[in-house]
Parts: sequence; structure tokens; C-alpha cells
Amino acid sequence: MTDPQPRSEKPSRTSEPAMIEAIGLCKFYGAFAAVNDVSFRVNKGELVAFLGPNGAGKSTTMKLLTGYLSPSAGVARVAGHDMATDRLAGSEKLGYLPENGPLYPDMTPHSLLEFFADARGLTGSKKKERIETVIDLCILSSVVYKPISKLSKGFRQRVGMAQALLHEPDVLIMDEPTAGLDPNQIAEVRRTLRRISEEKTILLSTHILQEVEAIASRVVMINEGRLVYDGSVKNLDADGQGLDAAFHRLTRASVAET
Repeated sequence: MTDPQPRSEKPSRTSEPAMIEAIGLCKFYGAFAAVNDVSFRVNKGELVAFLGPNGAGKSTTMKLLTGYLSPSAGVARVAGHDMATDRLAGSEKLGYLPENGPLYPDMTPHSLLEFFADARGLTGSKKKERIETVIDLCILSSVVYKPISKLSKGFRQRVGMAQALLHEPDVLIMDEPTAGLDPNQIAEVRRTLRRISEEKTILLSTHILQEVEAIASRVVMINEGRLVYDGSVKNLDADGQGLDAAFHRLTRASVAET
């Protein structure tokens, strides 16, 4: 079956350094391939949407990129650091927000940020400055001394973003940051992401196509563990039928070819 869209196109910022690289990434569980020969790069200053249906391998790929899983084959790099062999150095450049990231419900956002600042080795005026900065960036001042258990899911997501940004990482990887939020909460998180993207390189996993149109300019899509598209949002909808139609077309084509 002929794929109606190109599987890959050259990124527009080819002169920029790659901040996230997947090179032939594979993850096997016995005979099952959760991720199979996935390669792409995210250049400095890009906000890239990472798409795919449920079970496509998005979360596994992100865990490989962040060093939480070791690849069966291939290489994952963050800011030039191999996340299998040089994870600590890579982690200094990386902020990671997993889906439903764990928070300590009895803590307040402020006490949680102090805890993570201590864990990251921040002290004195630098610690104070970074906590104040992420509280402002993620708009947490109204809830900063309330128990996390009392916060809405939208505020908890922003607390998670704040701790991921605390150590000034160059790269931010997020897995479904707006999953389960109501429309008002989604709008707030999107506004936060736009502010963050002015200074950071972001890879955002989602299966919500409206998210892509709202905040991303480029898409990487996988299905059944394989790369099926890497290119601009505009070219993904080149025939004008909408992202939903393009998504279904590409994922169906992938299934048919296997």
C-alpha cells in the first residue's frame, strides 16, 4: 500500500544542534517489539508533538530517550549524551514529566520544590531564585502553600512541570501532559507550554490532535512501534482533510504493510 504522505522530511532547522536523538531505537520483550528501529531528532528550540494511537510505543520510546529503560538496540541521546552509558550527564540537561507523574500529596508545591532542589544540589540564593522562577513560570503562586492532595489535576500537572524545570534543563520530555484535564485546565497547560517553549527544546507525547494544532509545528508519529511520519504539521494535512484523516490514513497504512 502506498503511503499518501512522506514518512520523513528534513527538519527545517538543519543547522541547529540535535538536542534529542533516537538512532535505530528498539525495545523487545521476547518476540514482541514495543519499539522497532525508530530514528528521529529534535533540534534546539523545537516543540515537537510525538503522536500515535494507544499502544503504539510512545511511552516506551520516551522511557528509552530519558534513560528509564535500556534499549535492546540503537542509541538514545539527550544534548549529545548517550542515555544508556552517560545517563547522569544527560539527566542534568533533561526535565522529564511522565504521564501521571508521582507527587507527594502531603507536601505543598513549595515544599516539594525545595525537596527536589536539595536533591538536585541547589543551595542558597540559587535555590531560592529557581523555586521562585518556576512558580512564576507555571503560575502556581495561588496554590504554592496548599497540600498537593487538595489541588486540581491541572494544578498538579503544573507542579510536575515546575519540578521538571527546576534545574534549568535544556530539554523537556513530557508524556500526555493534558490527559484527563478539563478544557479550562488544558488551556492553562497549553499557555504554560508556549511560555516554556520560548527557551526549551520540547518533545510532547500526545494522542490528542487538537494539541498538535494548538502548540506544535512538527510531528513525529509512530504506530506498532515503527516510525510512520516525521515532518511538519502543515504537510501532515497537505490534502486539507484534517489531522484526524491523516492520522487514520497513516496508522492504517502501517498496519496493512505489516
